[in-house]
Amino acid sequence: MGVNLSDIVSAEQVELEDFAGRTMAIDAYNAIYQFLSVIRQPDGKPLMDQRGRVTSHLAGLLYRNANFMEIGIKPVYVFDGTPHKLKARTIIERGERRAKARREWEEAVEKGDYHKAFSKATQSSRITNEIVESSRILLSHLGIPVVQASEEGEAQASYMAIKGDVWAASSQDFDSLLFGAPRLVRNLTITGRRRNPGKEQSKEVPVEIIYLEKVLDQTHLTREQLVDLCLLMGTDFNEGVMGIGPKKGLKLMQEHGSLERVMEVLQVEIEHHQEIRDIFLRYEVMGDYQLQWRAPDRGKVLSMLHDQYDFSEARVDGALKRMSSGKEARAPAEGAQRSLDMF
Repeated sequence: MGVNLSDIVSAEQVELEDFAGRTMAIDAYNAIYQFLSVIRQPDGKPLMDQRGRVTSHLAGLLYRNANFMEIGIKPVYVFDGTPHKLKARTIIERGERRAKARREWEEAVEKGDYHKAFSKATQSSRITNEIVESSRILLSHLGIPVVQASEEGEAQASYMAIKGDVWAASSQDFDSLLFGAPRLVRNLTITGRRRNPGKEQSKEVPVEIIYLEKVLDQTHLTREQLVDLCLLMGTDFNEGVMGIGPKKGLKLMQEHGSLERVMEVLQVEIEHHQEIRDIFLRYEVMGDYQLQWRAPDRGKVLSMLHDQYDFSEARVDGALKRMSSGKEARAPAEGAQRSLDMF
């Protein structure tokens, strides 16, 4: 899940329409996981075709991208590459949590406790190779560019934002800030009303934008110190120091200035700390990507979604018409641009 900096990072709530004319590099695995988690039946079961194949991710990609393109947002999806060896512990822990949630989901369904079932089901989502491959194929049929990262998709998306090839990186995690993305957009793929796990009522999930420069200004840290702060808290690549959260870690970094000094004061050692720093500050990227958007191929989209995955032809056509009738992607008006770029 990455680091959680919500206690020390301020986010600006915006409307999806504020991004008209903008290009967004979306962390593909993050978005697909969100679709798998929230697009479910009342008892927590994902959407499936007649053969029992999960289709929640395909529904999410189709209808959410129809929203984007209708508004004039140009998405590009960045897929993870080979995970770093230091992420192995996190991957194992996530798998164990998903397996536990799945068992609890099945137990809740047997008892008829659908509120608990839905809550546990959202925590059991698993991205398979089939889900990844079908996602890539659908995006291609929709004319949306796909970029393959060397390692972390968030790192590649951040690099593209740093270069100016996209306006912002989009992910639920704050790690994009550590990778240097000048702008991070959260909740882009799940904005709107979302069911509150375990409860009958739903909650509003607004789109948020976070500016790296504003974060560094407010915390009085450099990006390198922000990375060190997160190593104290714990990242996907290390466990961190017991008892240190964002507020305590921020205070320690402001007082002592470097991870080495904090470790000396606390008399602790974070293994592989320089290697983990390099993951965030000197990561490997793919530089030969191409960002070309095309009109959706109606025949291929219908052949895939309607013929293979049992989607309603009328609903697929409706989404494609929204994409075709969308606003031409162009830079926002001067006033709108100022409101998003000022901080």
